[in-house]
Amino acid sequence: MDRNILVVDDEKLIVKGIKFSLEQEGMKVDVAYDGEEALRLCKENDYSLILLDVMLPKIDGLTACQMIREFSSVPIIMVTAKGEDMDKIMGLEYGADDYITKPFNILELKARIKAILRRSVKKVEPSSQNTNVLKYREIEINTESRRTFINQKEINLTAKEFDLLELLMKNIGKVYSRERLLDIIWGYGSIADARSVDVHVRRLREKVEECPSEPKYIHTKWGVGYYLQ
Repeated sequence: MDRNILVVDDEKLIVKGIKFSLEQEGMKVDVAYDGEEALRLCKENDYSLILLDVMLPKIDGLTACQMIREFSSVPIIMVTAKGEDMDKIMGLEYGADDYITKPFNILELKARIKAILRRSVKKVEPSSQNTNVLKYREIEINTESRRTFINQKEINLTAKEFDLLELLMKNIGKVYSRERLLDIIWGYGSIADARSVDVHVRRLREKVEECPSEPKYIHTKWGVGYYLQ
């Protein structure tokens, strides 16, 4: 499987170190030093994952992340020198899948990247027609192509949003606590917290519900967690 990574940071020494380390793992790495260049490369190439710094010249990382989300659901890990919780939530609000704070251990970064790549891998098996399609009322998802349709109209979900919806659709009626969703969707080592789950559920509702404030698909069991009725 091709693993094409885009690393975006204006600190060239950091980019050089990350690029070398990921290439040692057999990944193909492109680099960009500002948000404008990152957007251009994203439109011209099909990446498996983007590592995107928050503080960038020309177009900042959060804005670049939001703009990328307008045309792509590629997994995005935001990188920042700050560690405030609000910054983490802001990154997730703009469509990021995970977050890592500088200075970080390169081994931790590689583990985080590999975990996301494993969860978002797209398998292509033409002979397995329709065997990987899940349907729930008006929602239909293909777990291999990772495409989502509502009333036969395709909607664009981020990797984490798709993982959440897939899990709930495979377990209709089962209530998942925020802590359990963190374990299953984000996995070991992620800095995400319960508020990250709430942000992703809210973003998912905004995309699949006609009226997100009165959801008919993704319900909340107060004090417990989330489920599909």
